[in-house]
Amino acid sequence: MQAPVVVMNTNSGERQFGRKAQLSNITAAKTVADIIRSCLGPKAMLKMLLDPMGGIVLTNDGHAILREIEVAHPAAKSMIELARTQDEEVGDGTTSVIILAGEILALSLPQLERNIHPVVIIQAFKRALSDALQVIQDVSIPVDTSDDEQMYKLISSSIGTKFVSRWSDMMCNLALTAVRTVSYNANGGKQEVDIKRYARVEKIPGGEIEDSRVLTGVMLNKDITHP
Repeated sequence: MQAPVVVMNTNSGERQFGRKAQLSNITAAKTVADIIRSCLGPKAMLKMLLDPMGGIVLTNDGHAILREIEVAHPAAKSMIELARTQDEEVGDGTTSVIILAGEILALSLPQLERNIHPVVIIQAFKRALSDALQVIQDVSIPVDTSDDEQMYKLISSSIGTKFVSRWSDMMCNLALTAVRTVSYNANGGKQEVDIKRYARVEKIPGGEIEDSRVLTGVMLNKDITHP
């Protein structure tokens, strides 16, 4: 017999049990996914965010959007935490992982209505994951990181949906130069790129985007000292 699922709302003292709690979790997760669904793909649209100070930001970055959203539902909080983890571990794909998680939960709802135990549904998704990883392994091709042309193609596919896509060539060159500057050979000959520790994007007021440069070394932002 399936144990009841309980969701506790600490603000109102309301408790949800069983199928109602499962439906509430799935609905909350789907709602979060639907917020950023239009931000995915080559025809992605921008979201306009208004911060508490009155500032306006236009972005289609899933993590940046979800970071500004305040939610109370536990399932919605888990989805936002998933986006944060994806951004920290991979650095990209936050929108994709949220939409994928939302669709997986939506597909599990009909199975729950057939009284299939959640553990059985999870096992089925794990088998699907194993098959998907095998397909990826079969169709993947090696990439020569020293080949500029191949690297530019990879970088441009990511930049293509960003606001800076109109400066795609320049941004690809800056990104590749920065990554190669901070890359190093770790133990075992494996190449490591730790951009969070060794690379920093600094915004300086004034000038144009075309003035962007990759500086090797340490930059100190200070006032000019009078002679």
